[in-house]
Amino acid sequence: MAKVDNGLARLNRRLNAIPQNVRAAVQPALVKAGAALADDMRALAPVYDGDLKDSIAVTPGGGTTPPYSQPGGRQVVPELQVLVTAGNTKVRYAHLVEFGTSPHENRGLFAGTRHPGTKAEPFFWPAFRLHRKKLASAIKRAIRKAVKDAK
Repeated sequence: MAKVDNGLARLNRRLNAIPQNVRAAVQPALVKAGAALADDMRALAPVYDGDLKDSIAVTPGGGTTPPYSQPGGRQVVPELQVLVTAGNTKVRYAHLVEFGTSPHENRGLFAGTRHPGTKAEPFFWPAFRLHRKKLASAIKRAIRKAVKDAK
């Protein structure tokens, strides 16, 4: 755990050293990368009634993610970050679609009955893994350009 905290402290020090004009120039590239990722997630999301697909959102730095969104629920996005989330107050099952469910005994209204489970229909993490390098390169290019223009 200390290693993670140590890396986070180092990252925060490096981010705080970035001049304000460079930060402002990089934010549009982050939002563009997040929007591209969200588009790919929407393309991969299974469509039953369209609510899951419609719940995929891009939240720029300073914004607040929707409540009940995955991964992480409602949170304030730090500066120089963009979060792509799935889920909201209407769609609280994004993680169940992504990872599936195992067979289990129902409770509540259908107590005592057996649910056979559901198969996973991944859409979130496959899109992320598919475009991780491409999006990182685009963000790095925007950072280099902003630093070069600031000199």
